[in-house]
Amino acid sequence: MTGTSSGPRIAPRPTETQPPPLNIFRTLAHNHDLYKGFLSLGAHLLSDGTLPAREREIVILRTGWQCGSEYEFGQHTVIGTQAGLTAEEIDRLADAGSGAWDPGDAELVDMADELCATNAISDETWQRLAARWSEPELLELLVLCGYYRLVSGLLNGVGVELEPTTPGWPAAASPVRRAPRQAPA
Repeated sequence: MTGTSSGPRIAPRPTETQPPPLNIFRTLAHNHDLYKGFLSLGAHLLSDGTLPAREREIVILRTGWQCGSEYEFGQHTVIGTQAGLTAEEIDRLADAGSGAWDPGDAELVDMADELCATNAISDETWQRLAARWSEPELLELLVLCGYYRLVSGLLNGVGVELEPTTPGWPAAASPVRRAPRQAPA
């Protein structure tokens, strides 16, 4: 596997809070101003955005898969399930399941795949997206994918450890890298 770190390159800040905040936030806490901006956009996309939660999670999970971020994929496996994605759909987002996407979901997967591969969206995919989504929603979809590419790069680059109870890749997936895993306390 390429790019797999053996442990965190920047250790999460210690905390007395129980349960402790996620390792990503404890790591970002080393740079308070960056943390505030990062959290502001992330919170907007997760809580205040206009996209339906299920569709949002399709984009985030597929982006996490394409960027090889097991931490991101694991955290959003939980959130995606809460948003209505099935285990089979989550497997499929990691190229581990069978079956076909309905056209509305397929266009979101295609968008994430194209942005991750080429930093652009084909005219064909754009036309399919524009037939369903408003211009404000299209912008949000692009920012969502871009933000989670950034998050995935941060997680992989720093080697943020998966928490002991966070799921990883689906069992049938063939990932390019694995995240380090924090030992249980």
